[in-house]
Amino acid sequence: MTVTLVTGANKGIGFETAKQLRDLGHRVYLGARDLERGKTAAAALGAQFVQLDVTDDASVREALAAIDAAEGRLDVLINNAGILGAGEIDGPKARQVFDTNAVGIVRVTEAALPLLEKSSNPVVVNVSSSMGSFWAVNNPDRPEHHLPLTLYAASKSAATMLTVQYAKWHPGIKFNAIEPGPTATDLTAAFGIGRPAAESARTVVRLATLDPDGPTGTLTDEHGELNW
Repeated sequence: MTVTLVTGANKGIGFETAKQLRDLGHRVYLGARDLERGKTAAAALGAQFVQLDVTDDASVREALAAIDAAEGRLDVLINNAGILGAGEIDGPKARQVFDTNAVGIVRVTEAALPLLEKSSNPVVVNVSSSMGSFWAVNNPDRPEHHLPLTLYAASKSAATMLTVQYAKWHPGIKFNAIEPGPTATDLTAAFGIGRPAAESARTVVRLATLDPDGPTGTLTDEHGELNW
């Protein structure tokens, strides 16, 4: 049985991704910062729950240690946790957005690497965004060009570059970044855009279920590789 960890999975794309992978037979560990919401979400899916705050080193270490004790390996890691950081920009908010969206990937990935290395087909999916693509945000015909999300966009550029660098230095593990598509979640409610989270989750699941000869070091959406 494939052992999978999804961070930020008590709602939105993370929850739907966990649900779809659970339906495919994965043993899913649903990671969430909020204890009660996480437990409720995991119970609804028949998944395992680990309390995991991607901005807290101790929390990350304890969550991966729990998976190690129970499973002895990790086959799939989905770094999904993220925040939007909309509105006025200042230093504290920038620190919070980057700590969650970029540094959080480093914390969780570094803690997970020893377990991923024990898998016969280790896969890491980083939920990034075309908002982090220079090509997309500079194209007036693209919706990214018109969204006032400076910190989110910059942090997702970092998330994609982290994906490329991890793929380069860990060739035995497939690392890919995904633009899941415009999704109606509580993060995007103010913009009135997006499709159901279940539809976007399918793009994440595709990368999470790659064959051993699948690609690595890419940024893709449902249509293929994205320029960035």
